[in-house]
Amino acid sequence: MSDDQEGCYLCKEYLRDAVSIPCGHIFCSVCLKTYWDHADGTGTYLCPQCRVTYTKRPTPRRIGGSRQSTLSRNSEAFPPPPPSPDYNMAGPQDVGCDICIGKKHKAVKSCLMCLASYCERHLKPHFESATFKRHKLVDEIGHLDRQICPQHQKGLELFCRTDQMCICVLCTVKEHKGHDMVSAEQERADEQQRLGATQAEIQEKIHDRLKQMDELKQAVDSLKSSAQRALQECEKMFGDMLRSIERMQQEMSKLISSNKRAALNSADGHLERLTHEIADLKRRDNEITALSRTEDHIHFIQSFHMLIAQTDAEELPTVAVNPYFNFGPVTKAVSEMKQHLNEFSNEELVKVAKSVNKMTFCQLEDSKTKRKSIMKSDEAAVYRTLPVQEPQHRDEFLKYAIQLTLDPDTAYRQLYLSRGNRKATLKRDPQSYGDHPARFDSLPQVLCMEPLSGGAYYWEFDWSGEGAAIGVTYKGIKRIGYGDGSRIGYNRKSWSLFCTDASYSARHSKDQLEISAPYSSRIGVFLDHAGGTLSFYTIGDTMSLIHRFKASFTEPVYPGLWVWYDSAVTLLQM
Repeated sequence: MSDDQEGCYLCKEYLRDAVSIPCGHIFCSVCLKTYWDHADGTGTYLCPQCRVTYTKRPTPRRIGGSRQSTLSRNSEAFPPPPPSPDYNMAGPQDVGCDICIGKKHKAVKSCLMCLASYCERHLKPHFESATFKRHKLVDEIGHLDRQICPQHQKGLELFCRTDQMCICVLCTVKEHKGHDMVSAEQERADEQQRLGATQAEIQEKIHDRLKQMDELKQAVDSLKSSAQRALQECEKMFGDMLRSIERMQQEMSKLISSNKRAALNSADGHLERLTHEIADLKRRDNEITALSRTEDHIHFIQSFHMLIAQTDAEELPTVAVNPYFNFGPVTKAVSEMKQHLNEFSNEELVKVAKSVNKMTFCQLEDSKTKRKSIMKSDEAAVYRTLPVQEPQHRDEFLKYAIQLTLDPDTAYRQLYLSRGNRKATLKRDPQSYGDHPARFDSLPQVLCMEPLSGGAYYWEFDWSGEGAAIGVTYKGIKRIGYGDGSRIGYNRKSWSLFCTDASYSARHSKDQLEISAPYSSRIGVFLDHAGGTLSFYTIGDTMSLIHRFKASFTEPVYPGLWVWYDSAVTLLQM
């Protein structure tokens, strides 16, 4: 959504009788009504734009105030109201009905006997006429031409294991006579198990690659810190030495910097490689998931062998990380140089260089090398970086508890603050707030007064109503307009968790993740500003993680709230 949205996401025309829903998106009243009328039978309502789920149909709110004034300035240029969209017509990504003439309706089923796809109206004869009683219907598919034998123009029903291809009944008479043949259903059932094993293997590889990437990133951070400390200590000790050792100081600085640069260059290359491999594995995992769910046996068999062949032929190397790679030996050697200045020479400088160069930061290991490394595990210990652990129990979280207060100077004019500026409720009537440049003028949001930076913090809030969000933002978030630049969680300056009675939605910049987790009216928030994590938990007998953001916070952040009509959010005292 742009900062000055004037178009409806559904009809792509100017907004007419604009209304907003709990997640904050705006549509034409008639477009939203038509869209949700189609969902009345399912009992589940989605935002057409961000796909947030509601278990009951929300009541849209008409847009007023400053936005209505902006739209009224352009009212003379508005075209006539657009027609109600027909969501049953086939779009570019849909399978169209083969019987419809002109603009086609969406196909709901495909017949493997007729080799055609039908909309709801043209599908009726298959249910009502005995002629079509033995026809096999499946979910709509768009490649029916692949179901026909190119030689005999008959439907493909069998699989020839001798020639590894799908055939029709007439193929058994001559071309494949005497061959080992089974039905397509039988072949699919036999190979389904192998496909599942292949998918499990790919998922395990994804897990391993993600783990290696996390280890490598942590090792890089440790490497940078170690290099920085080594440079500082060496410079301090060299500053106490005489001019006669200035040359050795320069050589030592070059040694540290070159090794740091070489190690980081190596790490960057491996990170890029891991990223590409993970993306490729995820893509193939999605292809296998889609293939395992298809009802089209022929499509399954024809696609199966290619996916299996790709997986069997691939053997990914492992990135081995030494998390204890550091410049400690350099610092130790320089200290010895300071104590025994008269004994040092160029030979000592070479000795220091060798002690650093022989340490490997990270490298690729093929499967053979990896197996040898496992066999030698009794001879050499394998070190791995341990992840930073967040608290597990509420008592541990409470050690980081802080008391937050809502800032009236940032509150939207219809937000009513109470309980010592710890509770925010969205009212229909504006409150008597004075003008302030920090105030959100169009969105029901408010920030806390306390900036959080450098350490770990924990706070809790309670929410009720149709929808609310909690998050953190940099001070520079926009305060004017309805656009994404002003919404907490919709831009690079903020992170948020949106709550409804049916689901949660984690939001940052252009990324949005729908989360299925048990409903909870009380949420705990843990911020590790230095460690770069923001975590949300449901609070009960145990703390259950809803979502964790990973980010590099470059400045202090302010906790903030977003509140919908008939909803309220309360910051709890601990």
